[in-house]
Amino acid sequence: MSLSFLFKTLTKDLAKVGSQHAHAFHTGSYLLTVDKNLLVKLRKRSGYTFINCKKALEKFHNDITQAEAWLNQQAQEEGWSRANKLEGRKAKEGLIGLFVRDKAAVMVEVNCETDFVARNDKFQQLVKDVAVSAMAYHQNKSPAGYVKSVMAADQLSKVRGADGASLADQVALTIGRLGENLSVKRAVTVSVPDEWRIGSYVHGGVAGQTEVAMGRYAALVVFQGGQEGQEESLGRQLGRHIVGEAPASLGNMDDTPGGESETRLLPQTFLGDPERTVAQVLKGQQARVLDFVRFQCGESVGEEAKS
Repeated sequence: MSLSFLFKTLTKDLAKVGSQHAHAFHTGSYLLTVDKNLLVKLRKRSGYTFINCKKALEKFHNDITQAEAWLNQQAQEEGWSRANKLEGRKAKEGLIGLFVRDKAAVMVEVNCETDFVARNDKFQQLVKDVAVSAMAYHQNKSPAGYVKSVMAADQLSKVRGADGASLADQVALTIGRLGENLSVKRAVTVSVPDEWRIGSYVHGGVAGQTEVAMGRYAALVVFQGGQEGQEESLGRQLGRHIVGEAPASLGNMDDTPGGESETRLLPQTFLGDPERTVAQVLKGQQARVLDFVRFQCGESVGEEAKS
């Protein structure tokens, strides 16, 4: 066999192998192409950038579930890192979240650095998660009767949501997504017996929120009585008055009004009827206020008005 023949045969075989390798490489590249529909879906569902979503889908061969889980893990790790770096930055903007269900209610404050972030869907979802988790925690721990619990930031951060993650973890995850210092500040929860009622009011509300109302100011008021069919309206009017007039204590039904600087709820001029005091309105409705709490976003802890 001549050397010329061997050389030609070897050249032909190498060309064939090279073609097979090129085909295999092309096929592999095709399999790793990101599905555009999945990319749009992941971007909309997770809120992460297109670049990060594309990277995740490439990494997990278009498995959107694994891709989203990985993105969340990366964001949480980055969030904890950012949280440590941003810890000293002031976060006095944000929202109050108010959630009333059956004979229980919760009011929470979650803070951010800017009003721009407070309007972000991801931040508002965090506020909702904090409120719902605090409600579940309260109802699991509360005995019968009237129960009122106040939770500061440290205790609230340890509460776990339905997925088992602590609220501190959820805050870190949201920090990773939004890049701003965030914090859960406080919560108050109440539950009442059957014959009592809970009124509520949120000012500066966020449009589109139903289950958990959100705004810059909010109040809860616990009361008894009220004319039949008007109890819900009375509770809302009382909550609105408490938000607007910021009483510091409850007072007594027979207290003499102290003028414009009156800080007791019952002797104050009623916001919805300047001709009568709150006590007079309650007497007319055969009702009485038992307790109340008012939150203002950004106020120092301890400044909130409560009886």
